[in-house]
Amino acid sequence: MPPTPGALPPAPSQAASPPQPDRPRTRIRHRRRTRAALATALMLAAGWTSATTAEADGSPASHRTAAVTTFSDDFDGPAGSAVDGGKWRYETGDNVNNHEREYYTSGTNNAALDGQGHLVITARKENPAGYQCWYGSCQYTSARLSTAQTFTQAYGHFETRMKLPRGQGMWPAFWMLGSDIGQAGWPNCGEIDIMENVGFEPGTVHGTLHGPGYSGSGGLGAGYTLPGGQAFADDFHTFAVDWSPGAVTFSVDGHAYETRTPADTHGNKWVFGHPFYLIMNLAVGGYWPGDPNDSTQFPQSLVVDYVHVTAGNSALRH
Repeated sequence: MPPTPGALPPAPSQAASPPQPDRPRTRIRHRRRTRAALATALMLAAGWTSATTAEADGSPASHRTAAVTTFSDDFDGPAGSAVDGGKWRYETGDNVNNHEREYYTSGTNNAALDGQGHLVITARKENPAGYQCWYGSCQYTSARLSTAQTFTQAYGHFETRMKLPRGQGMWPAFWMLGSDIGQAGWPNCGEIDIMENVGFEPGTVHGTLHGPGYSGSGGLGAGYTLPGGQAFADDFHTFAVDWSPGAVTFSVDGHAYETRTPADTHGNKWVFGHPFYLIMNLAVGGYWPGDPNDSTQFPQSLVVDYVHVTAGNSALRH
């Protein structure tokens, strides 16, 4: 599924999908502190090297793992304002690669802060500007944001807290692409899908790696399902990966459910040793989720509480 000339980079490709063509504030803050502690614990488990810090009583230094924040956005700002352009850039246009139905716009109509510490990415059934998509006149608008021009990193803890949309045809994702995609192409650049959800599976998310020989429907992935028939649209949940040299571990709400290593590629190249950039988007329709139907209510929103990235001594940042 390489990007076509002038098109967006590829959308996330899920191993469980059909074959792709060539591819409350105080409470929230408390949760954020809790998640930061969890991130440190997960990094310890993943084998991050320790940093030397001084004891509070002035005694000799001891070795502790230091999770250094390298990227953080809590989406604080006035309601209706745009995302921080120093951190995120819009990726606009349609996406024929997965036969998605939306047109990704810039500006605040489809991606804006809500004034309560969230970014809201909204998919609408509309075409206010006569947008043309691969199938003709576009039927939907949405937004896709990335850090391709502002932040890349290899290795670390990459985490978001989100409340997902619901409904047939919805396809929210939080994922990463190798920063060398312009030179290596996809899937040789590598892709890490931290979280993908399709509307017909309201209680399940997927985490997947894509690379040469293991991409599209052959990606290295697994799913995580909430207990008791819960849906990811009912409340906020955290989605993360802990990425170290030779391993990527996926987690939901602190529960690690999948670890992938070079052994899983069965001799194909492991392409997860260089910087990647972040992407978050809300797609509408496509090969995997299928198109919206009469049961799908619009607008639908992907609500993002935060995106945090930390690093250990192994991280490569740009």
